[in-house]
Order: sequence, then structure tokens, then C-alpha cells
Amino acid sequence: QVQVVESGGGLVQTGGSLRLSCTASGLNFDAYAVGWFRQFQGKEREGVSCIAWGGGTTWYSDSVKGRFAISRDNAKNSLYLEMNSLNPEDTAMYYCAARKRGGWWGQASTYDSWGQGTQVTVSS
Repeated sequence: QVQVVESGGGLVQTGGSLRLSCTASGLNFDAYAVGWFRQFQGKEREGVSCIAWGGGTTWYSDSVKGRFAISRDNAKNSLYLEMNSLNPEDTAMYYCAARKRGGWWGQASTYDSWGQGTQVTVSS
């Protein structure tokens, strides 16, 4: 049974940093591309970042490029998101997701496995 668990969310002030972590089990982690999505209140999930199975290729949304950094450790079945220069517009529930199929990285429907999410709140 596949299980994806996020951690690391919390409350931070504007300009602060957080590091999200995600651990997956029950799948061949290093065969999957993995990504982070976020969901604002009342909105659909949007892609934040994705990293290819080998870690050599990464993608970012324009809104986080230059502030967030995605990385993975296949030996630990883990994915990370380093978030810097946070602002209130980053406040959302953040989800980790894994996929084997192709297509645009930011399309949530292409991901097979999802975590329950971790809340990030940035105060002004």
C-alpha cells in the first residue's frame, strides 16, 4: 500500500523560511517523478515544483522560482522543498505527489499518489 506523508509546515513570518519534507513508502520511489502542489482556500491545486526520478531535472512555477528549491534523496524515499522569502501569498496547504506517467508536470491529474498535506501559513 502506497503511503505519502508530508511534514514541516507551520506558521512563519513574512520573509522567513520553512523546509517541507515528504516520505513515500510502498512504491519504487526512485522510479517516480515527485512534486509539490499547493491549494489555496477555495481554489484548485496548483503545481509548485517537480523533480525528475533521478533528480537531474527540476521545474518550478513562476511564482516560486528563485525562492523555493526542490530536492530528493532516493536512498531515504524522501522529497524536500526549501522555501525562502515567504510571503502571505504562499499561505496554503502543501501536498506531495508522485507519478510515473508523463505530461505537463503541473497537471495534478497526472499524479498517482498523494499525501494528506501540510499547512503553511505566512503572517504579515
